[in-house]
Amino acid sequence: MQKSYLCIDLKTFYASVECVERGLDPFSTNLVVADPQRGKGTICLAVSPKMKMLGVKNRCRIYEIPPTIKYIIAIPRMKKYIEYSANIYEIYLKYFAKEDIHIYSIDEAFIDATNYLKLYKMDIFELGKTIVQNILETYGITATVGIGTNLYLSKIALDITAKHSPNNIGYLDEEKYKKELWHHKPLTDFWQIGKGIEQRLNKMGIFDMYDIAKTETKKLYKEFGINAKYLIDHAWGKESCTIADIKAYKPKTNSISNSQVLFKDYPFEKARLVLKEMVELGSLKLMQNNLLTDTLQLYIGYSKDIIKATGGNKKIINYTNVYSELLKEFLTIYDKTTNRNIPIRRIGISFANVIETQNVQLSLFTNQEKLDKERNLELEINNIKDRFGKNSILRGMNLQKDATTIVRNKLIGGHNRWIIL
Repeated sequence: MQKSYLCIDLKTFYASVECVERGLDPFSTNLVVADPQRGKGTICLAVSPKMKMLGVKNRCRIYEIPPTIKYIIAIPRMKKYIEYSANIYEIYLKYFAKEDIHIYSIDEAFIDATNYLKLYKMDIFELGKTIVQNILETYGITATVGIGTNLYLSKIALDITAKHSPNNIGYLDEEKYKKELWHHKPLTDFWQIGKGIEQRLNKMGIFDMYDIAKTETKKLYKEFGINAKYLIDHAWGKESCTIADIKAYKPKTNSISNSQVLFKDYPFEKARLVLKEMVELGSLKLMQNNLLTDTLQLYIGYSKDIIKATGGNKKIINYTNVYSELLKEFLTIYDKTTNRNIPIRRIGISFANVIETQNVQLSLFTNQEKLDKERNLELEINNIKDRFGKNSILRGMNLQKDATTIVRNKLIGGHNRWIIL
């Protein structure tokens, strides 16, 4: 049976939500979603479709918007966007079982609609239109749809074909893909091909999907290793992965990571304070999830990319989630690798190779009583935060000038986001 996939994207989602909340039409309103308090260099999380028509690019900086354009600035409200996304997911559930839905991001979802066409007595186009209309009538959000015979083709139909369609719906099967998109440029328009991969392909004399399809596979494997398989399959419009495969996938290794772009340039010592706060929040996150780590990773990015980012990895002797132990190791990496003379703008930390607490044996070489006492204290702090709010109990360092925890505890998403992989 030929598969039928939908890839649904909520058009300029954040900006559309802000327009709908104001009773405005996103297609006739100039609106950008950004925090003006961060200065004119702040990135716009989204711009309305009308702004795009005027040539303003998504993810631009405020100072890049032509001064002749008058527009509304909407401060980001991540909680509101999550609420809309959850409500729209409920619409999907009216038509499909959750096992056939894969939420790709807050504004994008894949759906395996293969077994539902007979049920609803519709073809895949009619079903796609029905869902789009339901979303628009219920929440005022316009959606675009890619339809494909596999997950990859549905995504490409969304990203490349649907945007040129008057009804915001695009369709691809393998033959249509080869006929219409084999010579499409640039390669970066295709899912999972970034600038770096494109440049490497260009050096090999490869400039479109047809070139990849006709290139000797040995050359591609020599350049890209095992990842060449995906390039080759995608060049022919093939994709073996299904939503069922995605649902069944379990990663071999897990990690918890967090990164933030600082509100301004920070000198070495001030950034060191922010790092301490981030490690504290990371320790609490590990405890919340009943996890331990033995591998730490640090990333430090500098103002205006004056020099290459620094940082490093460190494997510690014992698995732990105790703040004092983690902090000691992170500060060692930071102090050894960070340039003390150049302002810092980005900090990222990661706790890799995490495992569940019950899977670790006790060590004879640690003061277990002391660690348990600290861990119990941290757990009690977590309980207080859960009951009364993240800022209900703080360390003294959180009250220092230029500390970021209090402000970031009030945010959802943005640059302050914990990711569990």
